[in-house]
Amino acid sequence: AESLTSGPITGQFQSEFAKYVGSKYAFAASSCTTALHMATQLIGLKKGDEVIVPPITFVATSQPAMAHGAKLVFADVDPKTFNMDPDDVARKITKKTRAIFPVHYAGHPVDMDPIMAMAKKHKLVVIDDAAHSPGAEYKGKKIGVVGHLTCFSFHSLKNMSTLGEGGMLTTANKKWAEEIPI
Repeated sequence: AESLTSGPITGQFQSEFAKYVGSKYAFAASSCTTALHMATQLIGLKKGDEVIVPPITFVATSQPAMAHGAKLVFADVDPKTFNMDPDDVARKITKKTRAIFPVHYAGHPVDMDPIMAMAKKHKLVVIDDAAHSPGAEYKGKKIGVVGHLTCFSFHSLKNMSTLGEGGMLTTANKKWAEEIPI
């Protein structure tokens, strides 16, 4: 059983998934929720920080931030896409904002260019919840390389499954990659 959970098969899956999305690093997790917890730990989220999230998502998007004592700030969604509205995100950024959590709803990518521009301007981290979006693309790039950290789900009800539970965290950040326990 170890060969399936932490051995060469898992290593091969991580490597192939990283290559598939175009990411430098990919780390298997027990679920997307676990990947989101890993991401919030990597950025050092703490009590009093604010994170911007959409109101239309599963509780797992917000729960890891709340576990660190962060305050949730809800940005409205575009009624056509049900994705985070970048204009509303811009209105919600304060001095306490630490991260933006776009959710690529039902495989439809969020408009990421303005999100990433805001993140750069305000020195924020973008943690994508791509639970429903393995394989989705934004302007020719796979989701998994646009945000700073991206979390995927392979639950049996998702569009890509590992026949039960499973998740993945991708990043291009070497420092974060080195901090993930393997």
